[in-house]
Amino acid sequence: MKFFLQILITILSCLLLQFLLPWWSIAIGAAVVAYLTGNKGFVSFIAGFLSIALLWGLFAFYIDLKTSSILTEKVNQLLPVNAFILTTLVGGLVGGFAALTGALLKSK
Repeated sequence: MKFFLQILITILSCLLLQFLLPWWSIAIGAAVVAYLTGNKGFVSFIAGFLSIALLWGLFAFYIDLKTSSILTEKVNQLLPVNAFILTTLVGGLVGGFAALTGALLKSK
């Protein structure tokens, strides 16, 4: 139950933080939520990874639909990896490691 609560609160808090602060503010949000929920390290990493990957993946898909895929097509020509996969992976890793940091701070 705390796992799904951590995912939901992380998504909501990081969505609000991204509108006010730079992109790296998701790390602060994920770490604080993981600290407050008190899950163990691996569970917090998975929750942080899934929540930020889902948030950034859906947000990138929304922007792609609104802009008629102009930027996505150009980025996909430059990089050997799909832009959506790269976006969700980078966001997920930042969120996962930030949540792991928050959970490990709680355990000390």
